[in-house]
Amino acid sequence: MDSGRWHTPAAHRPVRARLRLPGSKSITNRALVLAALSYSAAVIRGPLKARDTSLAVAALQALGCSIRESGTDLAVSGGLQATGSVRVDVGNAGTVLRFLPAVAALTTASAEFDGDPRARERPVGGLLVALRALGADIDDGGRAALPFTVRGSGTVRGGNVTLDASGSSQLVSGLLLAAPHFVLGAEVHHEGPPLPSLPHIEMTVRMLRAAGAEVEVGAGTRPSTWRVRSGPVNLGDFTVEPDLSNAGPFLAAALVTGGSVTVRDWPRDSLQAADAIRDVLTRMGADCSLGPDGLTVTGTGTIRGIAADLRDIPELCLPLTALAALASGPSVLTGVGHTRAQETDRLAAIAKEINALGGDVAEQPDGLTVRPRPLRAGGHAFDSYDDHRMVMAAAVLGLAVPGIEVLNAATVGKTFPDFTALWAELVRGDF
Repeated sequence: MDSGRWHTPAAHRPVRARLRLPGSKSITNRALVLAALSYSAAVIRGPLKARDTSLAVAALQALGCSIRESGTDLAVSGGLQATGSVRVDVGNAGTVLRFLPAVAALTTASAEFDGDPRARERPVGGLLVALRALGADIDDGGRAALPFTVRGSGTVRGGNVTLDASGSSQLVSGLLLAAPHFVLGAEVHHEGPPLPSLPHIEMTVRMLRAAGAEVEVGAGTRPSTWRVRSGPVNLGDFTVEPDLSNAGPFLAAALVTGGSVTVRDWPRDSLQAADAIRDVLTRMGADCSLGPDGLTVTGTGTIRGIAADLRDIPELCLPLTALAALASGPSVLTGVGHTRAQETDRLAAIAKEINALGGDVAEQPDGLTVRPRPLRAGGHAFDSYDDHRMVMAAAVLGLAVPGIEVLNAATVGKTFPDFTALWAELVRGDF
């Protein structure tokens, strides 16, 4: 693949594949933070190795944590020994932008945070205000955005704090992950529109508890309060699950082509939103079967349009929108208004690119309406907008629409460096 352009392969027969996917970015970066805060050495097995996780490793090393590769694993010696002035490059990784400021406040260093131009537009102000209320010293020049400096004093008081985390659930997770090291722990209240990606906060809670932290969660199916008590954590020997969000395009390929795809090692008790992923694919016409080897998704060649709230699986919005554009009926996808502030304005980007192919995708404040139309084959330059999920959406469309050429497809390396190679193998039937 040319680093600038990728010609997506069209499928001329049903795909048949059994594949194993890289580890979860979300789990890997949470594990790295917990390992850095652990009272003894930790081993992270099967971590994702991609730009977002490399940025997290480099950031923690800048803050004084020892992290080294051991084969395919990472060996982490807890402790934050940084002093003086350090720089933290968040790139365009939301997890680094939102998980590392609280960690930096626990050092005795002055940590300057900055990143890619797009990262300066991503929501982080609520986190900075909350950290100040909990006792951290942060200078953002009144921007409530990158660049900012965290002046660590070695301790953070902690206590109760309220913030609006409707822009990203990572704002809550970034506080909770470091809270065991706050003097008073932390009680975090969300106040505002409904939280997106609530399963990612549940992931944070489960990983904290597994590391020995005491965590209490508010009542109800969609809680808005979390309390973490002060105390030691120890990640220990931890294995990262495969990234189920990155499985989405491959499973969608089974529906587009009427084929069958098995994702090996699909966890039965997942830290990720596994049930929600299976549910939406089933509703769109897939047969989903969880067996000893993993999850198998089989398509009939017919894709059904659906009305679906994707609030808990927003990472699948773009591949699912591509799938909906090839469906037999219209779809309404909601709960993803916050994705306008991710790597790009995802709703505007996917609507523009599918409509350029002759589709009919209309933006709504909280989602998209997709009315399937015949899409034009041949020669369309599909802009990735430096967004890995746009590359994945283009791949799904390209199965049925020959001639799609993705610009800057290398940006998919943010979370899945081998995506285009594995996708080509899928279409060729090299499994």
